[in-house]
Amino acid sequence: MILYPPGVYRAEDDTDLLIDVMRRGDYALDRQVLDIGTGSGALAIAAAKAGAAMVTAIDLSLRAVAATWLNSRLQRAPVSVRRGDLFAPVTGRRFHLVVANPPYVPSEGAVLPRHRIARSWDAGPDGRTVLDRICADVPEFLTPNGDLLLVHSELCGTQQTLDALAAAGLRGRVLANAEVPFGPVLNARAAMLEARGMIYPGQRIEKLVVVGARHA
Repeated sequence: MILYPPGVYRAEDDTDLLIDVMRRGDYALDRQVLDIGTGSGALAIAAAKAGAAMVTAIDLSLRAVAATWLNSRLQRAPVSVRRGDLFAPVTGRRFHLVVANPPYVPSEGAVLPRHRIARSWDAGPDGRTVLDRICADVPEFLTPNGDLLLVHSELCGTQQTLDALAAAGLRGRVLANAEVPFGPVLNARAAMLEARGMIYPGQRIEKLVVVGARHA
């Protein structure tokens, strides 16, 4: 059981989809794993339980760092937890597997929240503020045969992710997808998304995608 203190993102369908891909492909087995934007630590703990040789989890939120530390201990999953902005705490290191369920929900403005739960999902007008940073920076943190597993909504552009990864020297492909009903955040923003042409009128289903990538 994973605990979710106030202000910490609750793992949902996107996390479950990524975990399923990781397990079915044995991506974590005997590998050094990095979880970016760990939240509650659900991905990091799943990697540890899937046989990872080492797991490092990073989040900018103090609450998320504390939650991941506590949850990993309660689950008896060996996870090293660091606080920082994306890859900053592991500069100079490389990993066999990087997993990420970053913020990807399109938001009203470009300024992202720093001290509210919305930091877990707000990602700028096109939903790509954090995604594009990960795509650009991840190659230097992957071993030559390392893998990236990244989950997000098609609302922020699957092809854009593949193109961004290609521009960074990685070969990406869609490994899994799933259609799920809008959650509370997307439902609250449906009118805004319709006005921007990001969803069709009345659409209340989104497609989640897991993109895998490695050095070309």
